[in-house]
Amino acid sequence: MPELDVPFSRIQETLKRTVSALDEAEVPFLIGGSLASWARGGPDTTHDLDVIVRPQDAKRAQDALAAIGMRAENPPEAWLLKAWDGDVLIDLIHQPAGLTVDDELMANAECVNVAAMDFKVMAVEDVLFTKLNSLNEHYLDFSSALQIARSVRELVDWDRLRERTSGSPYATAFFCLLDELGIVESRATAAG
Repeated sequence: MPELDVPFSRIQETLKRTVSALDEAEVPFLIGGSLASWARGGPDTTHDLDVIVRPQDAKRAQDALAAIGMRAENPPEAWLLKAWDGDVLIDLIHQPAGLTVDDELMANAECVNVAAMDFKVMAVEDVLFTKLNSLNEHYLDFSSALQIARSVRELVDWDRLRERTSGSPYATAFFCLLDELGIVESRATAAG
């Protein structure tokens, strides 16, 4: 089933069902991607729900969602499993680009209360790190990362993120965009 744009209200319904099912099954998880930004005041999303789980918990998470009526899907990509809640896609990501899902990543998360739910969200800096690490010559879409950067820029240690992504020419281009758009203060301006 192709990824569809769906109303944010549907994504919120799926988020509630997913959080409840994973909590009930005692599967540790983080909400990642654009929803992690949304939980801190960022923009809504109309694409999907990213759930970050440890590799050893991915199948158990998928089974918990299937147990409440969601349709499980095993894609060819080795870094995730999927579930569908009607027209809403849930990506169960167990190997995000450039990160290991371990105790340290889970500890960097923050518990938030949004839409009458408590759940842990991935650190915004880690969300941006994975988005920048997923860029390549075949996939070069800065739009989601730019939206996140604009809306929650005060929550990111920009110098640390630059350092963490210094080996990527695509991340370098992203920071150039941020500097030129005035989203973050450039190093040259800060030093001068």
